Amino acid sequence: MRSATGFTLIEVMITVAIVAILAAVAIPSYTDYITRSKIQEATSALLAQRTKMEQYFQDQRTYVGACAAGTVAPLPAGLKYFTVGCSNLSSTTYTVTATGIAGSDMALFSFTIDQGNNRVTAGVPPGWTPPATNCWVMRKSGTC
Repeated sequence: MRSATGFTLIEVMITVAIVAILAAVAIPSYTDYITRSKIQEATSALLAQRTKMEQYFQDQRTYVGACAAGTVAPLPAGLKYFTVGCSNLSSTTYTVTATGIAGSDMALFSFTIDQGNNRVTAGVPPGWTPPATNCWVMRKSGTC
């Protein structure tokens, strides 16, 4: 007489249910983590551009003409999730904006920085809470 070996159908179903519950918890946390890591591309590009803008100002005593190719403050190129642009260029002011690339999961994010180092989250996607203070959002809850 042989004894039966292996798993019963109930044991397999319990294992599948446990794996499904773990996946239901882990996948949203993982996607939020990935989104937060993509935000870093925008914030680091804005901080680098701010440094370049201040270098340009030290040389020219104005922000007019900055952000152009061939200057010490050209706009960053080759970003994967964001585009960076300059606006409000005058002798004493500027605004640099990082906007999520259309069609990507970062499309509704928008961040700015200006000559006074004011960091503003100008746009967030649905489900994200805009921060109450002037800062760059890092989490869905609106914390910076």
